[in-house]
Amino acid sequence: MDVTLHLAQDPEADALLGRSPLAVLVGMVLDRQIPVEWAFKGPAAIVRRMGTEELDAHEIVVFEPETFARLLSDKPAVHPCPGPMAELVQQLCRYLVEHYDGDPEAIWRDVDSGQELLRRLEELPGFGRQKAQILLALLGKQLGVRPAGWREAAGAYGEERSFRSVADITGPESLAKVRAHEQETKAAAEATGTEPHG
Repeated sequence: MDVTLHLAQDPEADALLGRSPLAVLVGMVLDRQIPVEWAFKGPAAIVRRMGTEELDAHEIVVFEPETFARLLSDKPAVHPCPGPMAELVQQLCRYLVEHYDGDPEAIWRDVDSGQELLRRLEELPGFGRQKAQILLALLGKQLGVRPAGWREAAGAYGEERSFRSVADITGPESLAKVRAHEQETKAAAEATGTEPHG
């Protein structure tokens, strides 16, 4: 994988995301209750603190949980909830090691349909249906992973130029549109007394 992404709005972090599928998955896990660009800067921060150049699922799973949690909690913290997020990242990496020999691209390399890929993504620790659909849309729109029916499987997130999620962020202007959509969704949810997802 070698693509140009602008999810973190930071050259170093985006370069890592562009070459590392695991960094994208970790960014997706971290993308909760913080601005999206902060979440996708997280993988680069973890790499620096591990003292390596790339994220490797095999390396992450052998960390003592307390040690790995410290990597995320050292200031500036990678996430406001570094302990639970560190645990979730290690769970994700353990799942990848056990089911895909630590190779995230194996999730989609031989997949036949968008629905099958969605099912595989939903099985990942830290991913519910909505997050899986957003990742599926990101894979299709920006990473060239387009099995038959991928847009349909991704739901509204798969729509062209929908600006609903990280899948549509290609620079500052699209980030602003996605943020505006999120604020509208949150306001609508508050007005109806329901909790927004994501």
